[in-house]
Amino acid sequence: MATEILNERLLYPSYEIIGGKKFMAPAPNPTHGRVIGRLYSFLNDYFDENEGGYVFSDNTDVHFPDGTLLKPDLSVVLEKNSAIIDWFRGIYGVPDMVVEVLSKSTRKNDLTIKKDLYEAQGVREYWIIDPYMKVISVYLLRDGKYFLDDEYILFDEKELELLTDAEKADIKHEVPVATLDGLKVPLKYIFKWCH
Repeated sequence: MATEILNERLLYPSYEIIGGKKFMAPAPNPTHGRVIGRLYSFLNDYFDENEGGYVFSDNTDVHFPDGTLLKPDLSVVLEKNSAIIDWFRGIYGVPDMVVEVLSKSTRKNDLTIKKDLYEAQGVREYWIIDPYMKVISVYLLRDGKYFLDDEYILFDEKELELLTDAEKADIKHEVPVATLDGLKVPLKYIFKWCH
């Protein structure tokens, strides 16, 4: 069975289904892959030490209850919800957290269509990562609607020189993961080698 699934994936290109229509899912560029790889590594190490859940990188199919099929750049499923994981075929249900990394080809969809879909499906936490601006926007679900919890920006040395002392004091250097009881991910870790 696993061999059949692997052969099927090799024969057919990656796609997503939104509103009953099939869309090609573009391959990530190296910057995109690096950002997701580092965040995946950080969260995977956390789960190796603390258990309590699973992290999946892009190319894992997420089949939502309404028939939508997406391939989030990163998904987190807590242990208490692990019944939605089919270890051979993908996720059949709603992940607890989803992350999308913006690229020129996916930016509009990630900020609009996918954000609305994740909200409607009940994904509790949605991160949008802009690797070019080095910004992470964190949306949390409250009463069925997303609200922007905060934006986390990695400033370079030249940008820091332009800020006042009060502005520098307000800078947050870590992004808390609400789904994981506030586990904090350092911005410098996520954006290392990202230019």
